[in-house]
Amino acid sequence: MTSPTHLAVLDDEADITQLLASYLAGQGFRVSQLHTGTALIDLMASDAPALVLLDLGLPGEDGFAIARQLREHWRCGLVIVTGRGDAVDKVVGLEVGADDYVTKPFDLRELVARIKAVLRRLAPPSDAPPARATAAPATMLRFAQWELDTAARRLLDPKGQEVALTTGEFDLLNTLATHPGRVLSRDFLLEHTRGRDGGPFDRTIDVQIGRLRRKIEADPETPQIIKSVRGAGYILVPKVEAA
Repeated sequence: MTSPTHLAVLDDEADITQLLASYLAGQGFRVSQLHTGTALIDLMASDAPALVLLDLGLPGEDGFAIARQLREHWRCGLVIVTGRGDAVDKVVGLEVGADDYVTKPFDLRELVARIKAVLRRLAPPSDAPPARATAAPATMLRFAQWELDTAARRLLDPKGQEVALTTGEFDLLNTLATHPGRVLSRDFLLEHTRGRDGGPFDRTIDVQIGRLRRKIEADPETPQIIKSVRGAGYILVPKVEAA
């Protein structure tokens, strides 16, 4: 029998954590309720959850710093759930590696849908059929001396060293690499990486493109791998070879 997926809810308001824990438990999740960043880090070391719901407004603590620490040391889903709806906060949240950003008040059903979407991007479905012994090797996409392992969800630099990517960064690069030489709109990229449409002021894709460029471009200010097409979107320029 499959164990329920473990989620952690970090919020300084006990009524919020209790509400979320009760509802998410009813959706089949195992939930840990936390109220401080220290408690979350202790949990990550002892019983790491698959996904963290993080409030930014923690008294005496920097929610963004907690998010950075998570991204530096653990691979897990990260959804910021906060009352801070300012566009700058959202951009910073995505910059530090959040997979999604939800503002309070929120609809519980929508939140669950967003959680499940992030979890789907983190790992293959639990009911996926086992691979046959004769299955082909993992698909590797090669471009500009970089290698993207789509099965292991890893990016290797020209020296063969792994470069850490967030879930959103991997999905974005994978989408670009499987459509090389094509200009992909922001709406197309949002739909294929997050399963949703974007509004006219949604900068999610722009933020993640900027982060990817800092990781794979020799000069992020003059990108040669992922280029912008004014008014249209983005394009992966190098030839992509599948192995």
